Amino acid sequence: MMNKVCAFTGHRPSKLPWRRNKTDSRCVALRAVLAEQIAVLVNAGFTQFLSGMEEATDTWCALSVLNLREKYPTIKLHCILPCKEQADKWTASSRDLYRSILERAYSIVYVSRTYHKNCMLDRNRFLVEHAAALLAVYNGERRGGTAVTMRCMRKMGREIIVIDPITWLISHG
Repeated sequence: MMNKVCAFTGHRPSKLPWRRNKTDSRCVALRAVLAEQIAVLVNAGFTQFLSGMEEATDTWCALSVLNLREKYPTIKLHCILPCKEQADKWTASSRDLYRSILERAYSIVYVSRTYHKNCMLDRNRFLVEHAAALLAVYNGERRGGTAVTMRCMRKMGREIIVIDPITWLISHG
């Protein structure tokens, strides 16, 4: 079963040059590249997708899976959440998008019921432990959750597909 599972990771708005401007042409282009890569994964036999549901990359990937479900009804989106309070401090529009995705997900897994210091890392560990592949939007920074998640996947010898958020170049690692 795990060989048909892909997890998502990537930067939050603060680490992207356009921040929260979803209409910026660079953001629109990155979202299109993500959607194309998820379609490639579906065509390669992936049926299960894990999103940690952070802002930006995770939610964009989740939306792509939900959109592809019309064409490929067997694919499933699983939302892997660090805690129930994950979106509490987000903007109202980000919280609304978050809730709308959760309502359409196949399943929701809470790694912890309440926030604690390591719940985000625990969520990322869950993604790594349950996925055969990782689709990542990564800018090369050595620190942060995306970098840690990628290192863990690499250490386990699992497939990693990396999209540079600026150039949209795709590499496999």
